[in-house]
Amino acid sequence: MPLFTTSLRQSKRPEWKRNLLVLWFGTFMAGIGSSCVAPFIALFIDQLGSFSNSENAFWSGLAFSAPFLTKAVISPFWGHLSDRYGRKPMLIRASLGMALVMAATALVGNVYELIGLRLLLGVFNGFVSTANALIAIQVPRNQSGQSLGTLATGNVSGTLIGPLVGGTIADFVGYRYTFFMTGICLFISFLLVVFFVHEHFTPVIQRKDQPSANFFKVLPNRRIILGMFLTTMIIQASNNSIEPILSLYVRQLMNGAGHVALAAGVIEAINGIATLFAAPFFGRLGDRWGTHWILLSGLIFSMLVFIPMAFVQNIWELGALRLLIGVSDAALIPSVQTILAKNSPHKMMGEVFSWNQSFQAVGNVVGPQIGSSVTEFAGYRGVFLSTSLLVLTNFLVVFKNTKSLHQRSKK
Repeated sequence: MPLFTTSLRQSKRPEWKRNLLVLWFGTFMAGIGSSCVAPFIALFIDQLGSFSNSENAFWSGLAFSAPFLTKAVISPFWGHLSDRYGRKPMLIRASLGMALVMAATALVGNVYELIGLRLLLGVFNGFVSTANALIAIQVPRNQSGQSLGTLATGNVSGTLIGPLVGGTIADFVGYRYTFFMTGICLFISFLLVVFFVHEHFTPVIQRKDQPSANFFKVLPNRRIILGMFLTTMIIQASNNSIEPILSLYVRQLMNGAGHVALAAGVIEAINGIATLFAAPFFGRLGDRWGTHWILLSGLIFSMLVFIPMAFVQNIWELGALRLLIGVSDAALIPSVQTILAKNSPHKMMGEVFSWNQSFQAVGNVVGPQIGSSVTEFAGYRGVFLSTSLLVLTNFLVVFKNTKSLHQRSKK
């Protein structure tokens, strides 16, 4: 850390590049914080009371979806304050708030306190999106794509490492210490933002008319764009439907023996590793063949991988299939974003992606609830089968809403 801060002071880089370096580290820590507890939160709930499998799945689903629920509701408010007072105050609010909430979570005595703090975590969320906004405003236009891409790798890397870090700490030290460690990481981000992020803020003048009120009426390529919003929601719901039961499923496959939290962390992270390496390949392939074909192919492949997950006999088989899910993920969300970018006017691009994020948050809320509900009457294995049906539904939605793109590709 001293070497990092010294290099920032002595750096002759432009201000926006120094901010990019600091915020990369901040988003990296935020990624760890958001994913660090994922592998064992269901196991932690087991320590907070005596619950049946269905009860545990219910509370786990609620714990997973709670931050996304409050984030979806409160984000527009933080965006309004960001325009009035600047992005740096919002970064400080998010990093400090999340740090305190994560540390407090280590002290919970029952599942109700856990759910309450998870809801509060969503209230303080938004570090990554605010960091993107700050860099997008400061960076020269001809370097915005590269800079935002670099910033995105911080959050992706943190999300990949988080489950491994969390699983290791939970296995060897204890679940509660993982929350403390995450809080410390986020507090470091808070200090870096306070002392090393600089912003020359000019308030945005609030217009009396609200262009978003007529957004859907004036939207060109409406069917394609609205279809992609729905697709984003279903993709997130599909991926997150298995989150509440994944660590419990791992424990069942391991017969409750061995380092369950660590194994769950590896299983949780392995698909992200595949996504990180496969996404650029699918991006190039989409430019050549058509992004909509990559999206459709990814959905078919995803459905075919989810089905055998219901019948695995050990964690090795589950890990191999999770790796393949990572490959399909690399063809999904990036393809959706590319289709949105290619079919949206530049003057509406920000609003289009803002709405897409809203649908993404809804999927994050709905997915765990679907998984928890299916567990009650079909068990852990039934969740994977229901998820494959959800993916099939998504395929049909995409195929219907991208017919015009099929016709264009034939010309």
